[in-house]
Amino acid sequence: MEWIPVIFVTFKFLVLGTGMFFAVKWHYDQGKKGRERRMVLRAGGKIAAFFMLSLLGLGIVTFILIRMLGMDLTFP
Repeated sequence: MEWIPVIFVTFKFLVLGTGMFFAVKWHYDQGKKGRERRMVLRAGGKIAAFFMLSLLGLGIVTFILIRMLGMDLTFP
């Protein structure tokens, strides 16, 4: 098994997860300064939903492209 993809994918999820955590935290802290807490949490939820939908879309497009190019998708 090659470890490079495992390491890079793990690193990618850690970086994206940390970035999303601090983005939501920053917006939450900004909401405490005078905005409504509900608005800030709703905005964070919308951003997270958009991220997940775009990740799903990218996965579907990649899957379709791989199938069109005739690449082997079976696991050994």
